Amino acid sequence: MSLKSMFVARDMTEGSPSKRILEFSIPMLLGNVAQQLYNTADSVIVGHYVGDNALAAVGSASPILNLLLALFVGISTGAGIVVSQAYGAKDRKRLTLSIGTCLALSLVATVVIMIIGPMITMPMLELLGTPESIIYWCSDYLKIYFYGILGFFMYNMLSGILRGMGDSASALVYLLIAAALNVVLDIIFVANFGLGVPGVALATVISQAISAVFCYIKLVKMSDTFDLGPKTIRIDGPMAKNIIKIGVPSGITQAIMAMAGMVVLNLTNAMGEMVIACNVIIMRVDGFAMMPNFTFGQAMSVYTGQNVGANRPDRVQDGVKEGLKIALAFSTAITLILVLFGKVLFGFFTNTPELIELATKMIRVMAVGYICVSVTQILGGVMRGCGDTLTPMWVSMIQTILLRVPFAYIVAALTKSAEFPHGHPVALFGSLLFSWSMGMVISIIAFRMGKWKRKIL
Repeated sequence: MSLKSMFVARDMTEGSPSKRILEFSIPMLLGNVAQQLYNTADSVIVGHYVGDNALAAVGSASPILNLLLALFVGISTGAGIVVSQAYGAKDRKRLTLSIGTCLALSLVATVVIMIIGPMITMPMLELLGTPESIIYWCSDYLKIYFYGILGFFMYNMLSGILRGMGDSASALVYLLIAAALNVVLDIIFVANFGLGVPGVALATVISQAISAVFCYIKLVKMSDTFDLGPKTIRIDGPMAKNIIKIGVPSGITQAIMAMAGMVVLNLTNAMGEMVIACNVIIMRVDGFAMMPNFTFGQAMSVYTGQNVGANRPDRVQDGVKEGLKIALAFSTAITLILVLFGKVLFGFFTNTPELIELATKMIRVMAVGYICVSVTQILGGVMRGCGDTLTPMWVSMIQTILLRVPFAYIVAALTKSAEFPHGHPVALFGSLLFSWSMGMVISIIAFRMGKWKRKIL
């Protein structure tokens, strides 16, 4: 494969399923890793230059951010599926209409979040019992992020459109540029200018905006496939309804996960700043560990969407088998790395020996769960690609609301001691292992029931 051929829309309706999935997934995996570098760079830099409290502040802001952005993430998912199906069907008019509607919806979402986000930031932090020592840092971080949210929205939507057409390599390059810029700006704003936690938020906002500009320029140049300009960026009623219909269940899924995270965060905050910081660095490593699972899940959505659009259900079945093999191989390797080298990884975030030791023990509790998540993501990706976004939503609701949250609080209540008066941290991370394992079982059952097959028909 030539270098130039990597940066084009890719037809996934022909050729070896495993080859097409890997060709698409590897650039996207690298891109997702680069995306995770945004938050990781923030945590590493504030942890070393400001301290563990600043590290805790950045992490405590994440669940609120995830909750408010959940609906948009869902719309982006719906957009990617609609785009992949239109591209697979070789329908230029529908492709143009879907892309224009996606971008218009992004602009509307931007205005809503810029108004609502800053207004509810402090009340939400107080509701979650955020410690007084970090609450104002959390508030400043979130408000800067919300005011500069346009770059985040547009990058995610534009890169999702590129991936929907099979071009994951271009999105990767633009994201790598932005990730490198983010690290440089983090160092300048935090280490040189002393801006602390607000500085890392400002660096992220600027970097995301630049990556969005690169994506837009790339899409404008693809005039042989669809049309993009001021006149095409408008909301088409039926198309918007279809995008929202497909995307809202995914948005609800993200919101449920964010809300469950916030409920558990309330328990985390009660355990003290050491456990908060432990949770932050584990979630940063978890972000990287989850990347292959999320990547292959996204890849299966695009692969399935294109083949559904091309009326090739036989390739969907073949893709499921190949996707599972690939995802399981990656997740098993990651589990071994976390078990064997967790202590080394956590040393990048903090110099506190007690914090490193606690994080190492907790990551070993949850490590096997990544293998379970790989199965859930592949099967969920296929279902979403067929247009069945409701089933993955129900799976997520069951494993987070009915399983993870109660499990965490019950174990915390049973493990209270003089050292951990609000419960042992194993409650937080053991609940993840339990919910991930059960989520895999439920996903397999739902997949075998076959609602997604009826969507194809």
